[in-house]
Amino acid sequence: MTTRLTDFAARSLRGDREIPLSDYTGRVVLVVNTASECGFTPQFAGLEALYERHGDQGFVVLGFPCNQFGGQEPGGADQIEASCQLRYGVSFPMFEKIEVNGPNAHPMFKWLTRSLPGLFGPRIRWNFTKFLIDRSGEPLRRFAPITKPERIERFVVRALGQANAG
Repeated sequence: MTTRLTDFAARSLRGDREIPLSDYTGRVVLVVNTASECGFTPQFAGLEALYERHGDQGFVVLGFPCNQFGGQEPGGADQIEASCQLRYGVSFPMFEKIEVNGPNAHPMFKWLTRSLPGLFGPRIRWNFTKFLIDRSGEPLRRFAPITKPERIERFVVRALGQANAG
């Protein structure tokens, strides 16, 4: 049974290649289901700032566009890329649009939601739900969509420090 983030793979934003998440072995990872037309979309700027501040210490944000909440990610790869890069300067990896709930949910999200159920159970309730994963690929903490990236930074720093100490 799959037990670590590094056991999964996801398709690139353009869908042209499968990327093994083992590429992120040894890094602290923040997995986020994103949307370009959501009230929380401005969080891209905060996520990018976190990535820029801590990327050289082994931190990465992985963005997974999802259209399951209010149809707030209706476009294809070009539109998603333009929105993320042009409007928010996103340089962290973005993946192909996926589902995060239901029978067609990406296996990684099925695993994450089972490992870290939210306040109302495992189901993801909205865009910009965030999952922090330690360097060994184990889920550490789940954050609600309303939790701004700035409020997550102390948990990122702690995860980076624990990894360096251990």
